[in-house]
Amino acid sequence: MMVTNKWDEGAGWKSPGWLLLIGVASLMVYTFFNIPAGDIAKPAETLLAFSGLVAFCIWGKGFRLPVLLLLGAVVAVQLISWWAGLSHHPQWMDSSPRLALLAKLFIFISVAWWLRGSTRNTLLLWGVAATGFLLTTFFLAPPNDENWITGLSGERADFGIRNAQHSAMFFGTLLLGLVAFSKRICQPGSRQGVRITLWGMALIIALAGIVVGQTRAVWIGTIVSLGLGLSVWGGFVVMRRGVRQFLKYLSMFLAALALLMVVFGLGLGDSLEKRVNKESDVITQVLKGELTQIPYTSVGIRVNSWIAASEWIAERPLTGWGAKGKSLVMRETAWIPEKVAKKYGHLHNFFMETWVAYGLLGVLAIAALMIWIGRATWLAWRVGVMPSDMAFFGMIFFVFWMIINQFESYESMWTGLYIHNIVVGGLVTHYWRWRHEQQKQIEH
Repeated sequence: MMVTNKWDEGAGWKSPGWLLLIGVASLMVYTFFNIPAGDIAKPAETLLAFSGLVAFCIWGKGFRLPVLLLLGAVVAVQLISWWAGLSHHPQWMDSSPRLALLAKLFIFISVAWWLRGSTRNTLLLWGVAATGFLLTTFFLAPPNDENWITGLSGERADFGIRNAQHSAMFFGTLLLGLVAFSKRICQPGSRQGVRITLWGMALIIALAGIVVGQTRAVWIGTIVSLGLGLSVWGGFVVMRRGVRQFLKYLSMFLAALALLMVVFGLGLGDSLEKRVNKESDVITQVLKGELTQIPYTSVGIRVNSWIAASEWIAERPLTGWGAKGKSLVMRETAWIPEKVAKKYGHLHNFFMETWVAYGLLGVLAIAALMIWIGRATWLAWRVGVMPSDMAFFGMIFFVFWMIINQFESYESMWTGLYIHNIVVGGLVTHYWRWRHEQQKQIEH
């Protein structure tokens, strides 16, 4: 019972001690080992999902209905698409509906339940996730290539985590968290010097990881989300402390950023310049609307696959083509070269893949889930249950996540599902805490 004794009960919603022990233990194992251990952590993921969902359905009175309806809608959409596909193109359909493909987005229910509505538990969990990821990049990356030595020498590095786009996504998320919680981490108190030192080291590592990952979507997502975050934060500072105080903070931030950019630019300038300029001609062609004869470069493959996907969507816009829709686009579109079709079985865009597979019904279901999460985060912050820095992180992460999922289907892969469920679970648990407190007031 050591785990549960140290776990903050937060909102205090009830479940048996033995089940709490199983839930918290599986949550921590899943969070720490999912990146370094891969498939070895799958049993923990299954146990986490099952234990949390069962507990939520039994004891989540007062706040379980909306999210369970959303889960039911996602399952229904997949069933409808599968049934419609069997009638229209049975040769391309699975023998049974693959409901877990979208249902795994709801593992956050279990994460949120076992976090118990606690800010302390949430920050601890996110810290464990960051630690597991960083340890992977330093100690478990392939020894001969794809590691820090490779990356800092100018080559693209993925640290053995699927590919460089996915390791860059992790570094981007880490950077957003370090920025959002900088004041909390560096505030005066016990071991402030140690905390500031570790925070500074982690910040440099995160920036370096984003650079060596050489993923343009992550660069854009990071810049836009931090730019928006800085604008919102600046507005609050101006209203509360005046323009002079905001300019002071802004100058310190820009000076630190400029110093880091100079350091990385001197060391990796040539390789980064090549990466940035590599497909400028293709991007220019696309921006001009010249969509015929697009070469099959990294950007070109994406654009061509999206054009092909739009043709498939136009044929079955409402219910889509079923779970194999994204691979059908690549494999069965006659004008896509065979070598490209064999190498890429997805569309590098989660929302496009959802529309192809499950039609407009699927897109609406995912949009409803996103709106519900955003509203839950807003309400939890507005009533004071969620700290402002956590709400700030939720906002900039949402912007970052929306951008990068336009260029890689993270949400369809274990890396994106992991980040989605860990982050969303931490946000939603605060909303449920507020709803639970409301429920207790009504009952009394």
